[in-house]
Amino acid sequence: MLTRKQHELIRFIQVKLEETGVSPSFEEMKEALDLKSKSGVHRLISALEERGFIRRLPNRARALEVLKQPEDVVTKGPRAANSNSAAAAVIRPPEAKPAPANDVIEIPLHGRIAAGVPIEAMETSAMLPVPAALLGAGEHYALEVSGDSMIEAGIFDGDYALIRKTDTARDGEIVVALVRGEEATLKYLHRDNGMIRLDPANAAYEPQIYRPGEVLVQGKLAGLLRRYH
Repeated sequence: MLTRKQHELIRFIQVKLEETGVSPSFEEMKEALDLKSKSGVHRLISALEERGFIRRLPNRARALEVLKQPEDVVTKGPRAANSNSAAAAVIRPPEAKPAPANDVIEIPLHGRIAAGVPIEAMETSAMLPVPAALLGAGEHYALEVSGDSMIEAGIFDGDYALIRKTDTARDGEIVVALVRGEEATLKYLHRDNGMIRLDPANAAYEPQIYRPGEVLVQGKLAGLLRRYH
């Protein structure tokens, strides 16, 4: 059984796909459902995805596919999908449609992460538009880099680190490491004599060494975005 908002969202997506062949943007979905933030849209999409009603097409921006329709479709949905056509009252079964051509996808932006000394990575409801070509398979999020300890790896203060969620990594990979359950940092990961070594990419900084139980991998670096002012 879907909630009313889930009904409204799947209906809005389907109508948009039928009308334009392109999935609605997160901003369009937020406005259509009268939500306060895009994080609410993400939660609804995740719930529909888990229940098998929609799926996200990999490596494509705003690319959603409706797999099935709920049996108990509500007849009053979001204002953006309202029209005089039958599609405004009843969702029709999905039909063949052009593949979305967008090349930008929005991913969660979870605050700032230290590239010098560890700082707490604060989650926010902000979203960051990212070229889909920078992201591979899997779920991603972004962190704004703070500090200069990774400059020799080409990662500078103010860059956006694009992170693929994972709890495993190989030696030598750049990871988001959660230290002692409180602080997060972006470093090279190495296992050394039964310990975890987090290496900077700046000769001015010393490696950080912890016991294995003190470090959890939160993701691996997948790409970077940089703003030029």
